[in-house]
Amino acid sequence: MKRIGLLFEYATLNGGEQSILAAIKELHRVKCEFVALAPSEGPLIEELASQNVLIENLQLRSKSGERISQHDLIRQLRKVIDTHQLDLLHANSLTMGRILGGVTNELPIPTSTHIRDIMSLSRSAIRDLNQHARLIAVSNATRDYHIGQGLRPDRVETCYNGIDLELFSPSPATGALKQELGLPENVRLVATIGQICLRKAQGDVADAAAMLNKRFPDLHFLLVGERHSLKRESQQFDEQITQTFEDAGMGKRLHRLGFRSDIRSILNEIDLVVHAARQEPLGRILLEAAACEVPIVATKVGGTCEILTHEESALLVDAEDPAAIAEQVERLLTSSILQQRLAGQARRKIIERFDISSNADKLSQTWANIS
Repeated sequence: MKRIGLLFEYATLNGGEQSILAAIKELHRVKCEFVALAPSEGPLIEELASQNVLIENLQLRSKSGERISQHDLIRQLRKVIDTHQLDLLHANSLTMGRILGGVTNELPIPTSTHIRDIMSLSRSAIRDLNQHARLIAVSNATRDYHIGQGLRPDRVETCYNGIDLELFSPSPATGALKQELGLPENVRLVATIGQICLRKAQGDVADAAAMLNKRFPDLHFLLVGERHSLKRESQQFDEQITQTFEDAGMGKRLHRLGFRSDIRSILNEIDLVVHAARQEPLGRILLEAAACEVPIVATKVGGTCEILTHEESALLVDAEDPAAIAEQVERLLTSSILQQRLAGQARRKIIERFDISSNADKLSQTWANIS
């Protein structure tokens, strides 16, 4: 049994953290033992503690907010390695992977990292990432993109995120969400779920909603997730989403739910998921929605086409095209037969390729082969 240290840059709970938590739950004290190295506070810490994962405080910045030196980082990591007799250190994000890769040659054990983003990297970032014994991409699209930037092909392996198919499964709506929002039973709910940011393009969903306004006056839109970036452009992007609904006379039909820990329950209360991302390595919300048999309209970017197939398990459109989103949402809203066919096939696809048990086993085997 390997003892693995998992490194987290932040203690937030986004898709990458949810994915590793699902794997930990499957593997913990069966095939792997884990120690988390993470900031001392945040929702991630609470989830790790609930799974009885040991937690060590990882300090990446000084009190003044500056990044600590490599010397100080190495000292922290060596102490944890010695204390817990770790066999491997694994970074859970591309950024954390670069940080760890920069010091891995000074550590007594091998290292690996997840690559959960599709983004341009500098030569120095590629150099640092290539120091790891293994690089784990969440989709073939992610793997191919980064190999094209210079990552060593012999060290990059695709390992899909997995879903607990008992937890994420279809069940009848209870009406609880509509009651929470003070909505009548006959309205229909469309949700876009994920971190509010330019990459997720919730603004395109807002534009599509405005186009659907008069055709579907019973349609309400849920915006589930938070904005983490404090950059002015991100704030303006977030504000424009609300403004678009208000300009269309739909201010009362946009419901911002913020961060929610009950995504599974929400999925069983809604009619559609719309995912307008402009870059998506492997959207976890798409896996969860498909497993719950929620009909999906999504953009065909990144790893999305490894999860869903247009006209077979979802309706896929080009990115940055709100009119196409509106058109496909209208198709689904006017055909219950199409909804049922796509949703049923989507769950079958998840069962075949994204079950947490088999995918966690593959991750465990990848770690086991690192020496």
